[in-house]
Amino acid sequence: MSDTPIMAKATAVWLVDNTTLSFKQIADFCGLHELEVQGIADGDVATGVKGFDPITNNQLTQEEIDKAEKSPTHRLKLKFNAAAVGEEKRRGPRYTPLSKRQDRPNAILWLVKFHPELADSQISKLVGTTKPTIQTIRERTHWNISNMEPIDPVALGLCKQVELDAAVAKAAERKARDGGVMTDDERRKLVSTETSLGMDAEPKMPTAISGLETFTLSETSDDDEDEDENKALPDADSLFNLPESSGDEDEGSR
Repeated sequence: MSDTPIMAKATAVWLVDNTTLSFKQIADFCGLHELEVQGIADGDVATGVKGFDPITNNQLTQEEIDKAEKSPTHRLKLKFNAAAVGEEKRRGPRYTPLSKRQDRPNAILWLVKFHPELADSQISKLVGTTKPTIQTIRERTHWNISNMEPIDPVALGLCKQVELDAAVAKAAERKARDGGVMTDDERRKLVSTETSLGMDAEPKMPTAISGLETFTLSETSDDDEDEDENKALPDADSLFNLPESSGDEDEGSR
């Protein structure tokens, strides 16, 4: 069983609003940073998140909360739930703050455009979205596709650069394992930024001489050249081979 409550941030919101527990006690119980809990109390974090009651949801007892309120050093203990023993934490899309959710489609469009090799499951994990949404953006059938523009999810703060690098590296391994042949541009997309900067570019043939790779100049002897010249010269007699006229016709004409 997990050591933190389900819906940890919503639980922290409830504890901030309904108890006198210290920020540290709430942070330790919910698996958050103490400053993040302070941000919840100040209204800067988890704006719009509805509190999740840990008592009615069988995660804490009122007695445990009372004990912690009387002793600031007391650490809250998650209520034992026999039904949850052996149950793994449910995996779902990454939580995205409300302020950044409107930028998520732009981040998906960036990933689809510049890293089409990423699987939908990887994109979903990076920016916290669903596969149907990714599919509509891939197929350009999203309702707002005409107003969207690709924006790097790292720049938007939806994921970290190391997470993106790890995802593209995994995609590179998968493509290499499947036997796919990558171009120079694809190689640079499928590796981290640091690695791609140190890669040598593939030698490319100028387009002006494309198709002439096997063209070679062969040496010809003087005899061959003379023979070719003789073949090229026309026969003089063939140019002036006019029909001979008879003498009678010449006299008649006079």
